[in-house]
Amino acid sequence: MNYEKWIRALKAARAGAEVSQEGLATLIRWSPSTVAAIETGRRRPTMEFAIAADEALGTGGLLAGLLEEPERRAGPPWFESWPGHEQRAVRLRNFEPCLVPGLLQTEEYARAIISAGGLYRGDQLDQLVSVRMGRQRLLHRDDPPECVFVIDESALRRPVGGPAAMDRQLGRLLEVVELPHVQLHVLPLSVGAHASMGGGFVLAELPEGDRLLCLDNGARGQIADYPEWIALVQRKWELLLGEALSQSASIDLINKLKVTP
Repeated sequence: MNYEKWIRALKAARAGAEVSQEGLATLIRWSPSTVAAIETGRRRPTMEFAIAADEALGTGGLLAGLLEEPERRAGPPWFESWPGHEQRAVRLRNFEPCLVPGLLQTEEYARAIISAGGLYRGDQLDQLVSVRMGRQRLLHRDDPPECVFVIDESALRRPVGGPAAMDRQLGRLLEVVELPHVQLHVLPLSVGAHASMGGGFVLAELPEGDRLLCLDNGARGQIADYPEWIALVQRKWELLLGEALSQSASIDLINKLKVTP
């Protein structure tokens, strides 16, 4: 995208709201150096930053909107259609065996995951992080889908991005679970072998009653609507949910793993 145009829009919005760089940093709880780096083009804006700036400056989603379309094209080809399905969904069921689901990740955690191994760097890394953070807006819109997440306990114990970053990620989980349309369950390590050792998945139910399945693997993922696949994964979901901790017990476990209050 034309980042110079986006920067001009940000500066104009600040000027219109009579907010300085430092003032914006305070309002959105980002560092002044990060705001300065974004406004000088030394760092690419992320969707999380754009959403926070829109809220602080009262721009009605302008800054996020300018980022939205390019970001939809930034992900892998197989994934391009999924955010649209995800946005339309009335129910989402997500199991993750080794990481925090993308819809619940902090930007710090997402950047650590996507940059692992050095496969993505620079602008491509920034764009992929922005795509992931932008998808999270569905959790906070007026008509959000019903979301249920089952996360393997091992994902909560792996210090992605370092202990401090992981602690902040655990804090984000505790915040999101307060939303009335979000349920979170932890699959404890004590379960041992379970029905989906092979990988995670997302089941999406669309308004028309159609269902879609999103699968990911080491090479590429797949979006499918094959009835036999969906029936199998639905059965796996039921088994996983039956073995997972209750939400209250899951919250207790997250609080025990979290270092800072």
